[in-house]
Amino acid sequence: MSDVVPPIRFANVPGARIAYQDFGDGPAVVSIPPLAQNIEVAWEWEDIASMLRRFARFSRFIPFDKRGTGASDGAEVNDIDERVDDLRAVMDAAGVERAHLFASSEGGPMAVVFAASYPHRVESLILWGTGPYMAPPDWNADEVAAARRRSEHFADVWGTPESFIVDRFAPSLAHNPEFRVWHQRYERTAASRGSLAQLIELMWHMDVRELLSQIAVPTLVLHRVGDQPIPIAFGRELAAGIPGAEFVELEGDDHFAYAGDQGWMDIVERWVTGTVAPQPAPPRYPTSVRIQTLGRFAVFVDGVEVETGEWGSRLARQICKRLVAARGWPVTRDELFDLFWPDEHDPTKLGPRLSVQLSAVRRVLRGGVVANRESVRLDLGEVSTDLEDLAAATDDAAVVATYHGEFLPEDVYDDWTGPIRDEARARFRSAARRLAAEAAAGGRHHEAAVLARRIVGTDRFDEDAHRRLITSLRAMGEEREAEHAHGVYAAAMAELDVVVPPLAAFD
Repeated sequence: MSDVVPPIRFANVPGARIAYQDFGDGPAVVSIPPLAQNIEVAWEWEDIASMLRRFARFSRFIPFDKRGTGASDGAEVNDIDERVDDLRAVMDAAGVERAHLFASSEGGPMAVVFAASYPHRVESLILWGTGPYMAPPDWNADEVAAARRRSEHFADVWGTPESFIVDRFAPSLAHNPEFRVWHQRYERTAASRGSLAQLIELMWHMDVRELLSQIAVPTLVLHRVGDQPIPIAFGRELAAGIPGAEFVELEGDDHFAYAGDQGWMDIVERWVTGTVAPQPAPPRYPTSVRIQTLGRFAVFVDGVEVETGEWGSRLARQICKRLVAARGWPVTRDELFDLFWPDEHDPTKLGPRLSVQLSAVRRVLRGGVVANRESVRLDLGEVSTDLEDLAAATDDAAVVATYHGEFLPEDVYDDWTGPIRDEARARFRSAARRLAAEAAAGGRHHEAAVLARRIVGTDRFDEDAHRRLITSLRAMGEEREAEHAHGVYAAAMAELDVVVPPLAAFD
């Protein structure tokens, strides 16, 4: 390709636009950013431009900047769950259904979450200089405090002559004063001091170890032995946790992929263009995802019910139910933490645990979840639910037809289900009573009996429904059924010390 910098394009997401470029020809490779970058300014340095041109010779290369960094906009940076949605938005905007994901440094955990959430959209993972976490999870309080102090200093000198990024991340270029000066400017175009501080804080909470065993796409892990910011032990643990992952140790001390020897690109080119084992054709993207909550909980993808084992955990199912109950409104992360991890109070553990479960929900729903740093909600533009159908019903017949039973009957003891269950039941009973009265008045006694029986099924102490059922059965000449219904009515009322009239009184 020419030396002309590819134009910046934008993928629209809630509250921001994600900047991306799209150049080259071949299999699609989407590049997931590290801590902070600027895809437009990066072309100014020849080592970076040379790497990008090489990608373009064997692939359709699509790099992007995270929200709130580089050429992307947005009020603030986002966490790993929201970044998954942003990556999907970039792929959709570029018209890429399935791609190899090339992720470096902090982008590695995000790539893992995406591959676990949307395996049907990932050809393979190519993970460079990264790990399943960005900070050792076994650090004690003193080590965490020391790391935070270093991070504050890191942010304070970002983009200034005192910046030590070049020395630690690209030591092979540290002797070059021109590169040092250029990189300081590059840092300023990649992220502000405030954005960088937020990114670092969010980075400490990344931990995708629980997801590694679920990765079912071919994976290549590349790591330089002398990498200082992300030690090679992180890469070894990452590769060991992903089934069938190929791990390649590279000579050198540079963390930045473009710095030092770029011979690793031969490995990546062979991986992308020919050495990856042929994969089965990706499953057809579903045209409909529907969630049933009335009568029982079930998810249907293109009309086929999702088996319980596909969820991976009961917890993922429960989180999905809570999101359905919110009817598209955001559920705060704090509420989800309190509901599902009531005994855990360490935010460094809670965030990753929720991310793991949300990836399972996304995988089952083929998306359907919108997350940010404060809350999570169900995307009703992608997923339909019977609860929404009930709310949208405008006449009694539609209400009765939609109501197939109690809301989440298996979760009757969960406090958060009670108000929705009561509301749905009350709406059904009111509609069914009116329809039963109309049916009886019109001589449609069988219809009236069916409706009355359904009402009794929702409230065994509903006297009006019991009376309607007995009267309708007698009107049809079903004396034995009427006698049985009268006995059920009498037994229920006896619990309330209420005496019911004899069967002969129901004409």
